[in-house]
Amino acid sequence: MWYAIISEDVENSLEKRKSARPEHLARLNRLKDEGRLLIAGPCPAVDSEDPGAAGFTGSLVVAEFPSLEEARAWADADPYMAAGVYASVTVKPYKLVLP
Repeated sequence: MWYAIISEDVENSLEKRKSARPEHLARLNRLKDEGRLLIAGPCPAVDSEDPGAAGFTGSLVVAEFPSLEEARAWADADPYMAAGVYASVTVKPYKLVLP
């Protein structure tokens, strides 16, 4: 089943994001290579493709996992969690309808 992983950043998370980004992306690329990643990306803090120093307010990942528990465990092991980027993470089932 698909799961939405919705993360909210702490204030001024940009430097923390930068330091943990390579490991964060490596995990997402593993999901992609396994055919289990639907979408992933950050939410800019301002209305811009490149928010610059404004940084980001959170992230969205929609990926396939065998269970909600496994999706939560994957989210909990994110390098952004260990780096203190995320203030909170919500994981919930997601039903793909379109396209």
